[in-house]
Amino acid sequence: MAVRTTRRAIVRMPRDAEPARTPDDLAVEAPLVLAHDDAPIATLMRTPGHDIELAAGWLVVESGVRAPDDILTLRACHQDDTDRVHIRLRAGVRPPRPRAFLTGAACGVCSADVIDLRPLATSAPHRRGWRVRREVLAVLPDAMRTGQKAFARTGGVHAAALADAGGGLRGVYEDIGRHNAVDKVVGAALLDGALPLQDLLLVVSGRVSFEIVQKAVAAGVAGIVAVSAPSSLAVDLAREYGLLLAGLVRAGRLNLYAGESLVG
Repeated sequence: MAVRTTRRAIVRMPRDAEPARTPDDLAVEAPLVLAHDDAPIATLMRTPGHDIELAAGWLVVESGVRAPDDILTLRACHQDDTDRVHIRLRAGVRPPRPRAFLTGAACGVCSADVIDLRPLATSAPHRRGWRVRREVLAVLPDAMRTGQKAFARTGGVHAAALADAGGGLRGVYEDIGRHNAVDKVVGAALLDGALPLQDLLLVVSGRVSFEIVQKAVAAGVAGIVAVSAPSSLAVDLAREYGLLLAGLVRAGRLNLYAGESLVG
């Protein structure tokens, strides 16, 4: 299911022509309520589409879910005029803590009061001897761009995908929120029983801040490849947990912020 777009009337103002009223495609931003055992625990602002994968990926960080059978129920519905996903977890799986308030599309850790990645790092991000060529890193964002159908229409959504060391992409997921797009990628892998994602790269269309590294560590990826720059905390954490981190990957150029020894 592709993410949703909609249309609104706008006024285009070209540099050398008269203003013109015309319809324009926009990315939809709408709330998704997550409920655990029928009790609401979080409201995410997201672009509708792949809501089940989004909820599953969210649980990887928020509840430590690592395998499909950790989740008994993921059921999407429209209830009380709001999209919802109802969650039931296997006995013994730590339930997610309720978020104190709505989580916006730009914030992956809003209302979370604990920042500690150690419980999330359950496996090595790459096997001994794993390497990736610089030429592969340099083309991954452009390769992902060919799968960004909603971005092509709206210019208003982020994307995330997985890639192997040979440059092969494994699905492209879009959302108005950077961290939501990552959750959709990780959630799809979780539901396929593919976690941890050892030796795979997480490709993202925006900047890399704490929550992106947090999700990468939880998913067990080998590294992150980003169109934009990372934050200082993102770089520190990538180095601490042995991840490759390539940023500002544009037009064949890139910066390596962590994992230099992993690049051939």
